[in-house]
Amino acid sequence: MASKASFTPEEWARIVASPMVAGMAITAAEPSGLWGLLKESMSSGWALLEVQKDPNANPLVKAVASDIADPATRDAVRTSFQDRFKGSQFSEVKEKAIDELRAVAAILDAKAPEDAPAFKAWLRHVAQEAAEAGKEGGFLGFGGVAVSDAEKATLDEIANALDSSSRLAGIAET
Repeated sequence: MASKASFTPEEWARIVASPMVAGMAITAAEPSGLWGLLKESMSSGWALLEVQKDPNANPLVKAVASDIADPATRDAVRTSFQDRFKGSQFSEVKEKAIDELRAVAAILDAKAPEDAPAFKAWLRHVAQEAAEAGKEGGFLGFGGVAVSDAEKATLDEIANALDSSSRLAGIAET
């Protein structure tokens, strides 16, 4: 089983940031006003709290959820975010987030192949939770849909990004 020690400090910061990046991709797909933005943003944090309470959670996922409480890790995550997203236009954020998830998937496949499938499944779950956190459309919380077409498309893009490194590895082996 992989742990923090299995990764370089930069890789670990990227892995720890990945649940927030997944939520950010969803939010950028179709911003849903201030209240929706807050709900979608908070969903990543709730996902980390849920994992800490889940005795059946993957050990690498649990390690990420536990280590985010460490101030040094939070500083590294902040630096990682700034390196990847600083100066980005809002219209670029979704694509950059998906590219970052693709890079995290490649790191997981290379350094934690036994944990990669469970971690990627968890990231897809985090993205789904973010998509369902705030209604899209409607007025003052009435009407609208739980997951917009843009968010559904982004969920598919996230799934493809997380699975792309696995497919590429399979192609290289044949």
